Formats: sequence, structure tokens, C-alpha cells
Amino acid sequence: MRVGLGQDIHRLASGGPLMLAGVAVPAPCQAVGDSDADVAIHAVIDAVLGAMAWGDIGSWFPREAVAPGEASGPLLDQVIDRLAASGGVVQHADVTVLLEAPRLAGYREAMQESLRQRLRCGSVSVKFKTQDGLGSIGQREAIAAWVVVTVDA
Repeated sequence: MRVGLGQDIHRLASGGPLMLAGVAVPAPCQAVGDSDADVAIHAVIDAVLGAMAWGDIGSWFPREAVAPGEASGPLLDQVIDRLAASGGVVQHADVTVLLEAPRLAGYREAMQESLRQRLRCGSVSVKFKTQDGLGSIGQREAIAAWVVVTVDA
């Protein structure tokens, strides 16, 4: 059994939708960054890569190789395909999203299902936390995600 930790953060800008765990959330803001800036998927990728000691998301998908707005889901698929080819399986993913607003609880099931399908595992937890007005997240300038995965390898 291996454990991996992933983290990602992106600035927020006006407009939408907000892509999160492969789900388009109607929102007055969107994350800005490489690809579709889906912090949940990016953190999951880093967590899986960390569990396997395969580097990080930037070494697998350099900025110059990812088109602005490109969906992050297929990037995760590539990592999971390599994991499966090596005999590995994700057993569980625990995702914590840090965002002041909008409230996301109504999207939890869709996000968990999206990640379950991409990770090919039945155990995915998605949680949402605010920062009580503190820091860039609390001031609604950024969104972040922390992820822990367990992998049988």
C-alpha cells in the first residue's frame, strides 16, 4: 500500500463555469491557469504520481504541452492508465476543496462520481471548506485542493 499527497491552487477571475473534479459548476467565477484549471483533478494527479514516486504534474504535463482551456480529465486518465499498466490500483481518494464561495455541497455527488469513474475505484470522498475570510482563498481570490490517495501497487 502506498499513500500520495497532492495539492493545487489557482487564482479566481470573473466568468464561469468553475471546473471542479470534472464537473462544470455554474458560478460567477472561474479558476485561471493551465488547462481548465481544475484544482481537484490536478491535486489528484499529483497525489497518484506522488504515491508511485513518478514525479509531479509539471514533469508529466509541462505548461507548453497543455492548451489553455484543455480538459484536465484526460490528463488524469493518462496517469491512471500508466498506473493500471504497472499493476497499480487506486483504493481511495480523499479530496478537500478550499473555496469561500459559491457553496458546493449540491455538487458533491456529481464530483465523487466523476472521480470514481476516472480513478476506477469505488471509494472517493469530496469535502468543502471555507477559510473564514482569511488569506487569498478567504478573500475570494483563489481556490485550492488537497488530496490524499491510497494505492495498491
